[in-house]
Amino acid sequence: MKKIRVTIWNEFRHEKTDEDVKALYPDGIHAFIKNNFEIDAPDFEVTLASLDDVECGLTDDVLQNTDVLMWWGHMFHNEVPNELVEKIADRVFRFGMGFIAMHSAHVSKPFQRIVGTNGYLSWGEEQQELIWNVMPSHPIASGIPEHFELEMEEMYGEPFHIPQPDELVFMSWFKHGNLFRSGCCFYRGLGKVFYFQPGHETRKAFYNQYVRQILVNAVRWASPENIAIKTPDCGFMEKLIK
Repeated sequence: MKKIRVTIWNEFRHEKTDEDVKALYPDGIHAFIKNNFEIDAPDFEVTLASLDDVECGLTDDVLQNTDVLMWWGHMFHNEVPNELVEKIADRVFRFGMGFIAMHSAHVSKPFQRIVGTNGYLSWGEEQQELIWNVMPSHPIASGIPEHFELEMEEMYGEPFHIPQPDELVFMSWFKHGNLFRSGCCFYRGLGKVFYFQPGHETRKAFYNQYVRQILVNAVRWASPENIAIKTPDCGFMEKLIK
């Protein structure tokens, strides 16, 4: 079986400076997700990258060998070089690389560039969250119940400044009454994009079995399939990516 090549990008700053975050994710959120994948999805081949790596860990070679790029960002979006953002967008638009934006990546430069949005939203204190599966026939919702609970998570609420999602898979209700489109799919060029809201660094969303399953499902959904790619020297050709 061919491996799905996944690169997980994380700022990897909070885990070094905040003891509460370090206690939950001692090796970084990206490494924690990778460890989950080793259990849940052994057919994934995972590369880790972070903001302070050389070229943010996303060299041309890494990007060219990535089927799905996962992105966790929070406080340091502006430190991501614009040139890198354009390379990421190009891989999505022209070559079908999948892109999964997690939690505060709604205002990351790559998500804004690829989806075409500022990604602004309402937000508030951490509270109970119920995530509702509103499109159970979607591949990302496979194995996910009608709803599940996160005991505490940072509140994100509407209005959420995004284009109308091509597919809305999950909606969230928060204890204080806010609603949020928490699982949104977009098709951009040859690529697939999924935004998923849970994942605040001081909470345990990535420990939740259903969050883990959703991320596995999302990678499988976003992974590129056979795509006809136009090359300057050969015209149109079939490139087997998966």
